[in-house]
Amino acid sequence: MSMNVKKGDAVKIIAGSDKGKTGQVLAVDTKSQRVVLKGDGLKTVKCFVKPRSAQEKGGIIEREASINVSNVMVLCPSCNAATRVAHSFTVDDNGKKTKSRVCKKCGASLDVKAAKAAKTAKKAAPKKTATKAKKTATAEEN
Repeated sequence: MSMNVKKGDAVKIIAGSDKGKTGQVLAVDTKSQRVVLKGDGLKTVKCFVKPRSAQEKGGIIEREASINVSNVMVLCPSCNAATRVAHSFTVDDNGKKTKSRVCKKCGASLDVKAAKAAKTAKKAAPKKTATKAKKTATAEEN
């Protein structure tokens, strides 16, 4: 089963002892349906670390606790609200289909990489057509 939360997303916790707090996703485990969050005041777990070599120190450390994915909602970067995730499909000029995550409330893209790629594609497309037009014009003149 696929999850709508990805590494690097800003999320809001909607259930549990940390309800109402926000954090950033550090890791996603699709098999156990859990995410590890980083944020101020979020639940931590104490665990023992065994030294791997003679120079390293072992001991008890605190690390971020994992939480079930059903207890978090993605925060939309444009409307700053916890939202459900919709999926939209777009077709490039080359005919390649891309799937992106979209905010259900405002319709903004939740994928940072996809948004950056779309912006660069829009900027690059007019330049390529202009250079092709110049090349064809110079070829016709010769």
